[in-house]
Amino acid sequence: MRPMTITEKILARHAGLKEVTPGELINAKVDIALGNDITAPIAINEFRKSGAKKVFNRNKVILVPDHFTPNKDIKSAAQCKVLRDFAIEQKLTHYYEGGTVGVEHALLPEKGIVVPGDLVIGADSHTCTYGALGAFSTGVGSTDLAAVMVTGELWFKVPESIKFVFTGKLRKWVSGKDLILHLIGDIGVDGALYKAMEFTGRPIEALSMDSRMSMCNMAIEAGAKSGIIAPDKVTKAYVDKRAERPYKFYSSDEDAVYCEVREYDCNAIEPKVACPHLPENTKNVGELKNITIDQVVIGSCTNGRIEDLAVAAKILKGRKTAKYVRLIIIPATPHIYNEAMKKGYFDIFLKAGAVISPPTCGPCLGGHMGILAAGERAVATTNRNFVGRMGDVKSEVFLANPAVAAASAIKGRIAHPDEVMK
Repeated sequence: MRPMTITEKILARHAGLKEVTPGELINAKVDIALGNDITAPIAINEFRKSGAKKVFNRNKVILVPDHFTPNKDIKSAAQCKVLRDFAIEQKLTHYYEGGTVGVEHALLPEKGIVVPGDLVIGADSHTCTYGALGAFSTGVGSTDLAAVMVTGELWFKVPESIKFVFTGKLRKWVSGKDLILHLIGDIGVDGALYKAMEFTGRPIEALSMDSRMSMCNMAIEAGAKSGIIAPDKVTKAYVDKRAERPYKFYSSDEDAVYCEVREYDCNAIEPKVACPHLPENTKNVGELKNITIDQVVIGSCTNGRIEDLAVAAKILKGRKTAKYVRLIIIPATPHIYNEAMKKGYFDIFLKAGAVISPPTCGPCLGGHMGILAAGERAVATTNRNFVGRMGDVKSEVFLANPAVAAASAIKGRIAHPDEVMK
């Protein structure tokens, strides 16, 4: 049997094959199928048009209305009602709204719905987040989601894998967000087109699960089909207290074949900022001088977890946001919200002048809860900074980690955390 990567092993198992090769078309069984309030209504309509009466498994179809919620307007309320009615009709085990809803890619790992070794599809491009757990997960279109809802299966073209080897030691204020921004700055937004990005090395092993999820979350920003990190003791500690199903750890064979191998020395990687209007337009934060800002958003499926809020609280403690700067903080799930509140982070945020939002994707996609006007600039811990992504087409979004975002909120301009924490 040919040596295989972790991605190839997971796909082979779900296709019922002993081995697969890059470029091969396979039909594979899906463990989890996810939809949100933007994408799922289309899938539900296609499901009904197919004539199907029941989803393939009511425990494996997950609906999370998180994008325009709390409902922004009548249209968004109608979208959410489509999901709610379908969840009730199909008796779905995993439907979340109101006080139970969270940003989907933070919520599913936290609930133990996704586990290592899974094959996960979601009608949302950042479904690749779950690769942090050692799962193959990828975004698909709404019609593909509908097909899985009916059959529990989907066809895939086995992707080639690129191996990214990180060496050295992480510098102060550097997280998984900086590693992925550095990488995308190197290879570009199409540098891993339809590839599986496999992240390895001692610095990766040292990352927390929160930071690993931030990193895999942005694999799609390099054009990748998926991002993945081989599960280890950090993964086990995370999933053992959460997993609702048995799981399996996979790892790449030592002699597995990659289409490319790239190495990065973490000793040379500083906190990064992706400047408008592409995630590949990265610079070291120290290179950006006197760029004033109007808004800071700390949250999203990329950086709205408890570790992210803890870093922000550390920098904001005893300090105030700059005059005329709006600071919006969005805990990604109710559990994270509650934990942040218990740890006293909310007191710090409120005294600093921040607005604390319920869990939502709102501002990340220019939906609500933080839209930019023409000429405004924002520093955000989100994942995309395309033209008009967070509001007016004449606004600008700079992507950064929570430490840089918090420091920038205090200074009123893009700032290195060390400028605040002297």
